[in-house]
Amino acid sequence: MCGILGTVEAGGTSPKRFQQMLDLIRHRGPDAESTYRHGNVTLGHRRLAIIDLKTGDQPIFNEDHSIAVIYNGEIYNYKEIREELKALGHHFCTESDTEILVHGYESWGTDFFHRLNGIFAFAILDQRQDSLILVRDHFGIKPLHYTHQNGLFAFASEQKPLLLHPSTPRELNLQSLHTHLNLRYTQNDQTLFQGIYRLPPAHYLVYRNKQINIHKYWELTPEIRDDMTENEAVAHLHEYLRQAVKRQLISDVPLGVYLSGGMDSSVIVQKMSELGVPDIKTFTLGFNEPTDEFPDAERVARHFNTDHHTLSLSMEPLKMFPEVLWHAEEPKINLLQGFNMSAFVKPHVSVVLGGLGGDELLAGYDIHRFIYPLNRLHNRIPGWMKKIGDIKSRILFRMEQNTGVLRLDEYRRGLQMLLALGQIEKYYLILRNVWDYDNPMYDQIYHRGMAQQMRAESLKVHKAFDPFFQKVNHMSALDQVLFTEFHTKMVNDYLLVEDRMSMSHSVEERVPFLDLDLVQFGFSVPAGLKMKGNRTKDLFRKAMEPYLPEKITQKKKWGFTVNPYLQFKKDLKDVCEKVLTRDIVEKQGLFNYEYIRKILDAPPHPRLRWHYNFLWVIMGLAVWQKMFIESDAFAERHFDLESYMN
Repeated sequence: MCGILGTVEAGGTSPKRFQQMLDLIRHRGPDAESTYRHGNVTLGHRRLAIIDLKTGDQPIFNEDHSIAVIYNGEIYNYKEIREELKALGHHFCTESDTEILVHGYESWGTDFFHRLNGIFAFAILDQRQDSLILVRDHFGIKPLHYTHQNGLFAFASEQKPLLLHPSTPRELNLQSLHTHLNLRYTQNDQTLFQGIYRLPPAHYLVYRNKQINIHKYWELTPEIRDDMTENEAVAHLHEYLRQAVKRQLISDVPLGVYLSGGMDSSVIVQKMSELGVPDIKTFTLGFNEPTDEFPDAERVARHFNTDHHTLSLSMEPLKMFPEVLWHAEEPKINLLQGFNMSAFVKPHVSVVLGGLGGDELLAGYDIHRFIYPLNRLHNRIPGWMKKIGDIKSRILFRMEQNTGVLRLDEYRRGLQMLLALGQIEKYYLILRNVWDYDNPMYDQIYHRGMAQQMRAESLKVHKAFDPFFQKVNHMSALDQVLFTEFHTKMVNDYLLVEDRMSMSHSVEERVPFLDLDLVQFGFSVPAGLKMKGNRTKDLFRKAMEPYLPEKITQKKKWGFTVNPYLQFKKDLKDVCEKVLTRDIVEKQGLFNYEYIRKILDAPPHPRLRWHYNFLWVIMGLAVWQKMFIESDAFAERHFDLESYMN
């Protein structure tokens, strides 16, 4: 893995400024640094050496140096493509996967991109056509951001370098803010910074003559095989999993596994063992909470005789929150575990395999248990019942709010979800705690001067989900949700966290469940095989019963995640009291302090999970604003929590 950076501006970016920008992503590539200039274009690269440790420095060029590439990622099928290109007459100067990018583009142009199987974000400078091309992998595993304003076009693996350039205004994106408050992540190509965008997965961007054009090079189109038998599905699942893990073992440095004790990471260990990988290193993290999975992880480690390591976090994890936020670039809930985990594994390995993607492919989340039983019912609700349900939902919200009892909020959401039957998108969004449908919430959440502005129809959260649900509206409700989550929450929440937190300590994380062939197979399996009797991952559990301890195949999912109720009692409340003072909240002008105060003063209760998550996000946003918008704290790396409390 690496960090990439590029700018295009009249006269080129000054060397001093560009070096400062490049320094902000040195954690992504501590092994080497390079800068290349051509006319108005400046390219920078920070390298984390994984493959071809001796000759893999970048940029890498084609034979006549007319095409250059800087690259972040791993191409798992690069050896096959390399042989094809050699047969076409191309000459290779390195053993790295990077070099196939310049030769592949030279031979096949942009039609080449869809043939890559891997995790990647790269930039190709085509001097012949005076163009710059940015490309992001099929599922958005590796990040790529860009901005185009005030005479500057720039891109980077992270947003910090773009903010450091004087042509980039530091402004909060209100649309992303509203989405983030509802979902706890930003959606589509938006970031919390106005004018900074993410290149969507499976897309490439062409910058030529000061113009941007963005194109899609590949699209996931589910083709459900209703005739697939369970035995056939099990056989194929093993085949594709084994192939995916084998592909992702390529490395010239040591690698290990994030072992949560759940099914997905345990299966990766099982496949590595099956493939004969010696001395498998596994790593597990806990939070000093009852849900810690140390015993299950140790059970798997013993079963496969791995070299196992464990880490338990401190009781005051928020002390390091500013540093974690600096890496994430947006306030999120589940950051601390990944940050600490990558710091823990770095002395042992530089590459880890993780289980992300298994739940999205094979229906493993608890929310799927709320969808599966009503799978067929959604298509049978008449229109007039949907309208009545909408009316009753609004009445129910007012009734619950009039009680003033915060813990009733969770029950009210459950009833509103049932009243949305027949509207799978609305049903799903309520299940994900979106409050966009409840107009009075705007007055509770937002500052009196902001509430009406945030009610704008263009800001509605559902608009970002409409295209995904509409594309697969002929499929079952569960299939629609799996497809939508794969393109939304997985990309913009889970994968963002995995990338930022692993790279915070220069660790490359790979995700075998997002192998291109395995994903396409996963979206061919009928929902009725993935879940049975409302048991999540039924097919997956049956497939792995002969290979894993019974306790693992039967357990409830938890994973590397924090409990917001327990976190509130640890140090979340104390930190929020100091960061979210009345003066700070009023000066910020975004949120309603009285509602914040009401949550802080309420007796702690497990039913207030949403409220504690809300506090976490807005506390993080207050720190984020001071760090990235109001000062140069991000450039100066100010990580002392106390400095953000006044």
